[in-house]
Amino acid sequence: MPVPVIVVGNIAVGGSGKTPVVDWLAAELLAAGFSPGIVSRGHGGRIEGVAEVPADGEAAVFGDEPVLLARLTGRPLVVGRDRPAAVRELLRRHPGCDVVIADDGMQHYRLGRDLEIAVVDEATLGNGFVLPAGPLREPLGRLAEVDLIIAHGPLSAALRAQLAGVPVFAMRLQGGMLRALRDPARERPAADFRGRRVHAVAGIGRPQRFFDQLAALGMTVVPHPFPDHHRFRPADLAFGDDAPILMTAKDAVKCAPFAPEDCWEFPVRAQIGSGAAERILEKLKNGRATA
Repeated sequence: MPVPVIVVGNIAVGGSGKTPVVDWLAAELLAAGFSPGIVSRGHGGRIEGVAEVPADGEAAVFGDEPVLLARLTGRPLVVGRDRPAAVRELLRRHPGCDVVIADDGMQHYRLGRDLEIAVVDEATLGNGFVLPAGPLREPLGRLAEVDLIIAHGPLSAALRAQLAGVPVFAMRLQGGMLRALRDPARERPAADFRGRRVHAVAGIGRPQRFFDQLAALGMTVVPHPFPDHHRFRPADLAFGDDAPILMTAKDAVKCAPFAPEDCWEFPVRAQIGSGAAERILEKLKNGRATA
């Protein structure tokens, strides 16, 4: 590619927190004077070929994560299963982009990359075997080849031993405000829901993480887990009582058109350990390429 490419991905099936990392990375690059663009597969959408995602794009057309990232970052974003073609289209439409972030692109080896960032949630690694015997897309040893690892949750001593020599930075997701799906301008502190019974909806890789986060804020959580990238219907939110409904930002982009009145999005942002952004920027500016 004519500009540097930073791949953000993982080696396991299921959510590890890549979307908040891409959002964080785009903000860090902007702050450092870069003009980043983003490419993504568009999982769950209906796009054939490549297409740019508008800020008001529909998740059913472009995919839930790309629509969410386009809204969060405000950066140009192109979806397509052919990642090199998506990058070329991005640069054709936005020639001012001087670095590209490839969301969930570690296994797309046709796309050259200058840096690789692996987002690791050890709970998603399961038995440590590759598909179909286990949940891994690639062997655990693949993590030793990346430029840095963002750890979403604690890593065991055994896994850290395998990652010797690869910088590891801790990540946590932080949020404090809730946003009404019917009226995004209306917000309430999460503390307002402390002690209340709430319906928690999550169609993400690890729904329990979201339920635990709400419970830690003092809410009485009625969990409603759905498969990752679930295509929600109005019936999915019909719980037969007046308890408020809380959901992740990824689910909110799909449910907003038919959300009940007392339905709230809980947006979060990644907080990543000190030094991660500096290491990325240093390698980017030095033009270091991975093997």
